[in-house]
Amino acid sequence: MRLSLITIFSLVFLIQLTRCQVDSDALSEKVEQLTEWSLKKPVIRLNFDKFKHFVKTAPRNYSIVVMLTALASHRECQICRPANDEFQIVAQSWRYSPQFSNKLFFAMVDFDDAPDVFKLLNTASAPQFILFGRKQGKPKPADHFDISRVGFSAEQIAKWVNDRTDITIRIFRPPNYSGLLLVILLVSMIASLLYVKRNNLEFLYNKTTWSMIVISAILIFISGQMWNQIRGPPMVYRNPRTGQVVYMSDDNDFQLVAETLIVFLIYILFVNY
Repeated sequence: MRLSLITIFSLVFLIQLTRCQVDSDALSEKVEQLTEWSLKKPVIRLNFDKFKHFVKTAPRNYSIVVMLTALASHRECQICRPANDEFQIVAQSWRYSPQFSNKLFFAMVDFDDAPDVFKLLNTASAPQFILFGRKQGKPKPADHFDISRVGFSAEQIAKWVNDRTDITIRIFRPPNYSGLLLVILLVSMIASLLYVKRNNLEFLYNKTTWSMIVISAILIFISGQMWNQIRGPPMVYRNPRTGQVVYMSDDNDFQLVAETLIVFLIYILFVNY
């Protein structure tokens, strides 16, 4: 009897040990594959099978941020492409960060590539950002990035990831030379005007002209136009839940181009008044 119990316990122990070894091998294979893909492209493109294997199936000791999107033109998702651009910036910043590790990955699921993923998650809206943490189970409400409240800038996504995972991502944006070209063009126009009017520069002493220039510059700065140049927000935003077009953001750290234009016009009315 004692021998039988020892034999049973030994078999159970061996089965558990084998299962742990299998899980460990499966986890190593997952992490190795995701790391290899991330080094090639910071945002991993997933189909339904890959999503089930790397995101939904245990074991998983890493976090993965998944963007649900619909980039095809016939889907007419106006904000999917700018949201994808911001998501790519976050993933690129993480990929080339000194803190880069296999504890966090970024992935995307396009509706045309894997509609079954949308069915699995019981959703039909895009874009969405969902964080699947190291713990198994259904994502919590806080694991769904609230685009309608904070927009989808790379900085906001990185802040959300940090809140959920304690992983800090410093955002590095690619250089934008459009502002520099605009300044060069403006300086060239002013220099050309001064050259043409070189024999009559009395307009430089015109108080009305300088007042209009100064007031215009002030209105441009205080209405948020420079913020638009730096952050590149969308003109408007369509709420994925209600379908309504939003012209003014309700978040203190984000704004839309339409919102700043409205503020700019209001300031002009007050100046004229």
